Amino acid sequence: MTAVITNAMDTTNTTTNTTKTATATAAQPSPLKQTLVPLALDIAVPLGTYYLLHTGFGVGTAAALGLSSVVPATRSIFAAVAKREANALALLMLTVNLVAIALTFVSGDARLMLAKDSAVSSTIALGILWSVRSGKPMMSAGLKPFVTKGDARRTAAWDALRAESDTFRSKENIYSLIWGGWLLAECAARLAGAFLLPVSTMAWLGTAVLIVAIAGACVTGGAAVEPLEKLIAERVEAASDEEH
Repeated sequence: MTAVITNAMDTTNTTTNTTKTATATAAQPSPLKQTLVPLALDIAVPLGTYYLLHTGFGVGTAAALGLSSVVPATRSIFAAVAKREANALALLMLTVNLVAIALTFVSGDARLMLAKDSAVSSTIALGILWSVRSGKPMMSAGLKPFVTKGDARRTAAWDALRAESDTFRSKENIYSLIWGGWLLAECAARLAGAFLLPVSTMAWLGTAVLIVAIAGACVTGGAAVEPLEKLIAERVEAASDEEH
């Protein structure tokens, strides 16, 4: 009889522990969600708001840009006041919008209109390059979910390597430098083309140059992505070996 009661109690304890573990696991936030939500708030929401207001409702360019800046401005202020840190993506988006608003008041001949488009690209490029100098490479916001794939162990490995490994940080910086370099080159090419090539040519070539720059950054960025993935895989494997 005593053995039966003991077995029943053990079973109950095991079930309780299993339930607690499952509840704790379910309560943990998804690493992928934690990474993608800031991207959505800082980039997707402002862009979506601008196009919805400007294209969908016919709101003027300056007004649409101003209204779409509310979210990044709010998040920038919140990060500075509440967390005592800078929200790089929100600040960049806010800066880009302010530059674009200023450019709506620029008028002149067709070449000047083509040249001013490069100002936005240069703002983004310089923002990315400056983020590397400050030790917080901006492109990592998009790179991290791509490399970790939302896996908790890979995310933990990223965070640990980011804090401990100079090699990891170097590759992470290189990725942002590659993107910043390509976008800066795109800006220079469009600026030169605006004054050296026929206006009719630059009307379509500007978009083509931007596409080439993005494609080039994606391809050459692999020089940093592959080593990062290898370092993370090694870290995850080492952690698994320690557990066993």
